[in-house]
Amino acid sequence: MMSIEKALWGVAPHAVYEYFKVTRPAQLRHKQEIDRLRRPLELSARNVELRDVHKGQRCFILCNGPSVKRQNIGGLRNEHVFSVSNGYHHPDYSAISPAYHFVPQLTYGRLTPDDAVTWFREMNSKLGRAILFLNYTEEALIEKSGVFRDRQVRYVTFSGSFADYDPLTMPDISGRIPGVQSVAIMCLMAAMHMGFREIYLIGTDHDSFRTGEYTYFFEPTILKGKDPSTDANGKLIAGWFDELSALAALWGQYRIIKRMAEHHGIQIFNATSGGELDEFPRVRLESVIA
Repeated sequence: MMSIEKALWGVAPHAVYEYFKVTRPAQLRHKQEIDRLRRPLELSARNVELRDVHKGQRCFILCNGPSVKRQNIGGLRNEHVFSVSNGYHHPDYSAISPAYHFVPQLTYGRLTPDDAVTWFREMNSKLGRAILFLNYTEEALIEKSGVFRDRQVRYVTFSGSFADYDPLTMPDISGRIPGVQSVAIMCLMAAMHMGFREIYLIGTDHDSFRTGEYTYFFEPTILKGKDPSTDANGKLIAGWFDELSALAALWGQYRIIKRMAEHHGIQIFNATSGGELDEFPRVRLESVIA
């Protein structure tokens, strides 16, 4: 005997079939995602306070590519500066005194939770009064260790990819934002949310596919040998297919950010000395901060 469900599918319009077979599962996945992110979204909701806090101003995103060694960044001391990850190793860091410091979501493996806490303690001793941005996945470890007890920590909620978001809608770090291939993308979304209208990238070399190694302007300390994609000397160990796939995804994210910025009247410039990033107009840092 035919079930009622099968009988209904036999006479229901195709649109009804699509709703039950496609739309409802998608709605269920969306609801499950919202439930999973309930606590993270409570954390990132505080970032609504930062919307347009720097409206119309300019900022500099100081990343960690080896090209930074070739640049005089002392002139950034009177600018709004974002630093990232181990960037506090720069000898001019305390003089520049970045206002914001960003760390992307941690990948555990070679890096253990104990390593992360040790790193966070080192970081906390170097950051001055910088506001720290982390992904929500680090909250439990931060709370347990108490390492940033006296520092303002802000959390973002990485969820999904850029394909899941409107490509022209301004990133909202008080809600969900796409996962990133590079901490520079994280900084760009935050800078746009804060209202900056001129954004300059420094140290975004992205040339590992050419050099065969992933290095920085500093010698790693606690994190030396912890990157799963390199050996202890910074040589890439991932296959070229994986490396180029990651680079293609990264360039795609930069391109989306570029279009988004242009749509909202935001200018992004690449002030890196060299490197391979070609999505943004090139400028000489010395001419910008002279």
